[in-house]
Amino acid sequence: MRLYRFLILCVLCHVGAAQAEIYKRVDANGHVTYSSTPLKGSQKLQLAPLQTMPPPAKMRTRNREDAADFPRVDSATQKERDNARRKILEDELVAEEKALAEVRGNLQEGEKPQSYTSKAPRDVAKRDEKSALQERVQTHEKNIEALKTELAGQDR
Repeated sequence: MRLYRFLILCVLCHVGAAQAEIYKRVDANGHVTYSSTPLKGSQKLQLAPLQTMPPPAKMRTRNREDAADFPRVDSATQKERDNARRKILEDELVAEEKALAEVRGNLQEGEKPQSYTSKAPRDVAKRDEKSALQERVQTHEKNIEALKTELAGQDR
């Protein structure tokens, strides 16, 4: 019981320290000094309380009781949206496959054997272009795979 009273007394002593007074002193050279203890020639500052905003209301979590007021879409509208989404994905797939075929064609065209004389310098730009075309082929292949996965997921 004594320990409990001692702890309460300690807490009450520290509460007073949190509300310290602030003093301001300006010396002859114009240097400003702020202190929590009064200094010779200092003035006590009267500070207005800080304006604070209340914390935002907690976000409501959706549960079964809240589900009644959640916006619903009728099945016909949802089916229409799903069909529109599928059409967009299919159009993107066709465009990606067309772009892939074009890049592959450019890559094959660049791989045709060329006659080099022993004195002719090798074309570094052609090699860099081939590397860029190979990267584009890989990018289009990844895009096609992602679109096919998305379309397969929509069939469920």
